[in-house]
Amino acid sequence: MTPDGTSALDQLDLLIVGAGFGGLCMLTKARAMGLSARVLEASPSVGGTWYANRYPGARVDIQSLEYSFSFSETLQQEWQWTERYASQPELLRYANHVADRFDLRSGISLNTRVTTACFDDADQRWEVGSTGEDGEAQIWHARFVVLASGPLSTPNTPAFPGLETFAGPVLHTAAWPHAPVDFDGRHVGVIGTGSSAVQVIPRIAQQAAASVTVFQRTAAYVVPAHNGPLDPVQEARVKADYQGFRARNRQMRTGFGSDLPMNPSSALTTSPEERDAAFEARWDAGGFPLLWTFGDLMTDLQSNALVAEFVRGKIRRAVHDPATAALLSPHQPIGCKRLCVADDYYETFNRPNVHLVDVSKQPIEAITPGGLRTGGREHTFDTLVLATGFDAVTGTLMRLDLRGRGGLRIQDKWRCGPLNYLGLTVAGFPNLFNIAGAGSAAAFTSVILSIEHHVDWIAECIAWLDSQGHATIEATDEAESAWVAHVNAVAAQTVFLSCNSWYLGANIPGKPRVFMPLAGGFPAYAERCKAVADRGYEGFSLGAPEGQKKAIALTPD
Repeated sequence: MTPDGTSALDQLDLLIVGAGFGGLCMLTKARAMGLSARVLEASPSVGGTWYANRYPGARVDIQSLEYSFSFSETLQQEWQWTERYASQPELLRYANHVADRFDLRSGISLNTRVTTACFDDADQRWEVGSTGEDGEAQIWHARFVVLASGPLSTPNTPAFPGLETFAGPVLHTAAWPHAPVDFDGRHVGVIGTGSSAVQVIPRIAQQAAASVTVFQRTAAYVVPAHNGPLDPVQEARVKADYQGFRARNRQMRTGFGSDLPMNPSSALTTSPEERDAAFEARWDAGGFPLLWTFGDLMTDLQSNALVAEFVRGKIRRAVHDPATAALLSPHQPIGCKRLCVADDYYETFNRPNVHLVDVSKQPIEAITPGGLRTGGREHTFDTLVLATGFDAVTGTLMRLDLRGRGGLRIQDKWRCGPLNYLGLTVAGFPNLFNIAGAGSAAAFTSVILSIEHHVDWIAECIAWLDSQGHATIEATDEAESAWVAHVNAVAAQTVFLSCNSWYLGANIPGKPRVFMPLAGGFPAYAERCKAVADRGYEGFSLGAPEGQKKAIALTPD
């Protein structure tokens, strides 16, 4: 027991919230540094989003060889992916393999939900409350708290009138049942056409559903994945120089895709024949690289319109019924909502058991016991699938009783949007780090690359603080304001502000409309984070053990 009556187990250097890839990586790093650390995870398993999102067809939209850890050469050599784009079951196996391979389970408390996290000004430590599977409450004390709950961890269930009256099963793609769902002979209604929907709809339609009715508010741009067994020749080539492959990817704006780098020329100055051939080559390759066929597709609306029309042409050729093809053709700039990567989505609407209902002009009025009503018409089905996404980036934190200095609530701090510095810290919340959060480049990268970058930065920061005798670190208000202004300024130079998206929180009623991620690219972001550290953590206020603070002023760029 310690002098204050708590057990040594509860006195930590580092408390980590979440046992997804971020939490696993942070725990591995903390142990390598000799820090006492523990992960608290609400679910009964590691894996994070890949534990919860187990709907039919769920898979990553970045190639497996890139959506994986690089911190261990042994790990990346020994693990063998079976598909070009890993499926949810394989990703969950990978997370469990990492937990076992690095003996992490002894440092993870599963079925343990964090309920409160409050900074104690006097002790300069965090006091974190949790509830276990049996309802037992526990208090933890830690010098540092790392939030690794992930940007896509809180499902969004719209408050449709009458939802509670629906007589059949209601399934959410982000909280899918663990037992197999039998769609044989079922009449299924699906609300949503985002990244999860475009994966699950073809699978449900293939599983002998009597009918699938898709309710679409906004049509989605969907590019093919061309998924299949992982090419052993490609795997051997990458593994022969995995470090070099990772290094080349880190020079990409997205942190992946170095095999198909961005063409810096403009789509507007390229001949139509050359331009269409370039689009076609990227379409045949599959995935996100279509968006960097030319260097100005995401910054110039005229250039963007050219690739958008290219995709609409693909839709018209794929979908037999012209009226259905027109409804499936988006009109917003391509990429201003997250681009969807999936196979067979548009072709699925050629099946006689699949129907499309446009609810953009006549919104859903109510869920009824036997279906839903829109435009005064009743659509009947016996199973409802909500592919309605997440309260992204900030949703999980805004539901947590998280309090900084003087009892400052995160809900008050972020009332008008997620103020932060570098996407890693929040002024008024000392010794609190956020992995892959608002203000970082994570949303536009391979998130595992961003996780590793954040974990390394946090670890180096803690090591520096200890070496310099500093007890606390927190962003200054000045640095925070400047960073948020930078994030907004970068977004204003892109097409991202041209439509409503979860990047802006537009899918959640009442959520502040603020562009949350940094769109400036991974290399520039990583360089900025490095420069802050190299300058003695400029923009941060550093506290000595006795409570004195020293602010490191920003250096003019």
